[in-house]
Amino acid sequence: MKTLFEVLEQLYKKVLLGAALENDSHDYVFYLYPAFSDQGGSTATSSDCSNALDVQDKQEPSSVSLPTFSVAPVCLQRHSQMSSTGEIMLLQLTVIKVMITRILSVETEFHAKEKYRDIIKILLKSSDIESQLTCMFQNSEKLLSHMAAKCLALILYFQLKEKITLSNSWISFCQKNISEYSESNKVVYCLWILTFVIKEIFKDTSSQKTEILKQFLTPFDPLFEVFYNSLFSQHFENRQDASNKLINSLICFLELLELLIASRIYLKLHFTCQRILFLKPSCVFDVITWPIQAFVKRKLIVFIKKCLLCKVGEDLCRGSVPVFMPPDNPLDVDLLALASAVLQAVDLGLLRTLSVRGKHSCFGGGEVLAGYEHAPGPDHVILRALSLIIIRSLEIKFQNCASANEMKVDYQRFMSELLTFLKPHLQPSLQSHNLCEWLSRVFIEQDDDMLEAAKALLGIYLKLTRECEATESLSQETEMWSHHTHENGYNPHCIFLFLLKNIGFDSTVLLDFLISSETCFLEYFVRYLKLLQKDWDNFFTICKYFDVTESKDNIHICCCISSLVQDRNSNSTEASPLAVLGSHTNAHSWVSWTSAAASEPLNHGVTLEKAHTKLQANCLSTPGASPSLVDYDSSDDSEEGSTSLYLVNSRLTSSHQEATKKTQDTFGVSGDKKELSPESQSRPLVTEESNTRFSVYCDGAPNNTASEVGISYRTVKCFEELQGAIYRLQKKSLFPYNPTALLKLLKHIETIYNKSMTPL
Repeated sequence: MKTLFEVLEQLYKKVLLGAALENDSHDYVFYLYPAFSDQGGSTATSSDCSNALDVQDKQEPSSVSLPTFSVAPVCLQRHSQMSSTGEIMLLQLTVIKVMITRILSVETEFHAKEKYRDIIKILLKSSDIESQLTCMFQNSEKLLSHMAAKCLALILYFQLKEKITLSNSWISFCQKNISEYSESNKVVYCLWILTFVIKEIFKDTSSQKTEILKQFLTPFDPLFEVFYNSLFSQHFENRQDASNKLINSLICFLELLELLIASRIYLKLHFTCQRILFLKPSCVFDVITWPIQAFVKRKLIVFIKKCLLCKVGEDLCRGSVPVFMPPDNPLDVDLLALASAVLQAVDLGLLRTLSVRGKHSCFGGGEVLAGYEHAPGPDHVILRALSLIIIRSLEIKFQNCASANEMKVDYQRFMSELLTFLKPHLQPSLQSHNLCEWLSRVFIEQDDDMLEAAKALLGIYLKLTRECEATESLSQETEMWSHHTHENGYNPHCIFLFLLKNIGFDSTVLLDFLISSETCFLEYFVRYLKLLQKDWDNFFTICKYFDVTESKDNIHICCCISSLVQDRNSNSTEASPLAVLGSHTNAHSWVSWTSAAASEPLNHGVTLEKAHTKLQANCLSTPGASPSLVDYDSSDDSEEGSTSLYLVNSRLTSSHQEATKKTQDTFGVSGDKKELSPESQSRPLVTEESNTRFSVYCDGAPNNTASEVGISYRTVKCFEELQGAIYRLQKKSLFPYNPTALLKLLKHIETIYNKSMTPL
């Protein structure tokens, strides 16, 4: 005679394949009811089995006919029960889980799906299965507890989808455990189940998921704030090591809180529980400074970063949320409250008390072997997240501030605090001659965060510029203004040039950014190009400064050590531009030098010019120095290139296309539909004579001024190559959005450059 385990195993195999079931639905329900629940973790006795079967007998139809299985339910022998009770319960839960998954799958055949749905509905009506599953949360067998939680989560989601009223026993159980924090597995499972169900709702493609989520959250809305206060009132600071259950509760609740905030942003729901963090953010900042595990601090900091960037839910609900959001005034108010709390925490010494040093990551999570220890380094994830949090908080605050002087004072204070915090962790050390390099140094390994930070700093710069122009103070204090932007590391031209230098002026990397929906580069790039058109003179002056700095660095590299020491110890009468920019005592020094650089061509002798030219040429001609993310073929006739471009383009989502179109409209870029001609796209930046005499990809020295091979030339040359690549993609309908307005911006920069290089 077959055992109950074998019967369930056959049923599992059929459901796993999505096969249709022949027997009456009540017959299958009989086998799926978890009657052998073992709440204490001990093995069931024969009396337990008999009692369980009595329950089943009450639900069993008067006549049971299972020709497929050819077995009637019987009580197993005592020794058999001791070894297989847990396995039978696991198999029952697994069959229920797979059956619900098959119901929710679009690939399941219609008749099989209807049969599965009927079985689950009968199971829910004929038993209080939710109570049985919650009783398993305290089981000593962790696998059984986890399977019970997962099965219950799927049952709850099934009920929501089928518009079945949720069980009162489950709601009461959840309310009881969430209403007050306790270090219990029940709390963790409640939070996990709530999170799982909300994730499934986010993944739903139906138009009713907002109503479904509203129905699900309504019974628990007032409880989350109570739990928030109770959880964060735990005295972490008095504990040498927080308990695992406390940490688990905190991690689970943060994940749930992220989904609640995401549902507010993307599904336009309005519950009190979605505003808890914004109303009481100080609790979270207190936890960051307390002696808990480093990964918990990282989780909290990254969570705050996502909230400030309105990117909560991206990792958990990828592909189901839009990348563009309409204005939301209540959310703006809450973001301002969170930003103010961040700045207040920094004022109170958050950066001075926070330790970001930790162990090196080990493959597999183990310890470093003896004899191979290294000095612990900083956690760069925390460094990047904290930097972006502070910059973004300043941007949000300045959007609601009208005083230019107040903004400049606040920015200088917080930026000084941030740079003081970062400098000990940057190797090699951050030099004082151009503090704008801090951004590319901190974010070099994280493109999306780097571009978010660059965009925020650009927003701060534009806001300050507008306010200064409105008060007519910008023209009166031009020198002080230029010094302020460089001293505090937010000059937009320096930031963009450091970005280009880091990618080796490779236009294909910029193209990768433009066609990717994973960064905000399009929005940042459009805003910067519009600024560049108006502020070309300052950009050109800064480019000359970069040229001088690179030339001097090249001379120092080529010179011998003794000459270097002599230069350091000698009292030179000619001030270095590095020292000029880094001087904090003379606010006019930077502008004085840059004004001279703008009015006179660079003239450092033949040796310096040749060294500079060779350095530039080598940087551009070295194979593999700056590999592109995607190898785009420049030939219009290349089928292989077209195929690879199509594959890249096919991964872009429709929401990204909509967002980029709105981005163009937002920043006022011209929307003229007239396409640029191929001739205008491919026209060289400099005259044919100049191109004939010198190419940036050759080692030959130029006969004209150094600016043609300097940073400004390489920048506009990169723009020209980008134009050509975009045009070729547009011509083949492979570019993910209409780039005409972007091409016009790039073309305008080229025109400005050519005019500036044309002798009067």
